[in-house]
Amino acid sequence: MMRGTAILFQKDRSITILENIDRKVFEVIKWQSGEEHCTCVIENRLVDFGTVSPVLWHEEEIDWDYGY
Repeated sequence: MMRGTAILFQKDRSITILENIDRKVFEVIKWQSGEEHCTCVIENRLVDFGTVSPVLWHEEEIDWDYGY
């Protein structure tokens, strides 16, 4: 199962980083990009990110000390 980091840009110009998530979860989020409520299940909980667009995927962990 492929895991990685999702980067979500939200309507209020904030950024949400989701680390170590399944690619399938990212695909659910990507499919809802631009909708009023972007929802998905993470760790058995329903999460509503509001409006996100665009969304980006990075297959590996991001070294926050160095960048990517």
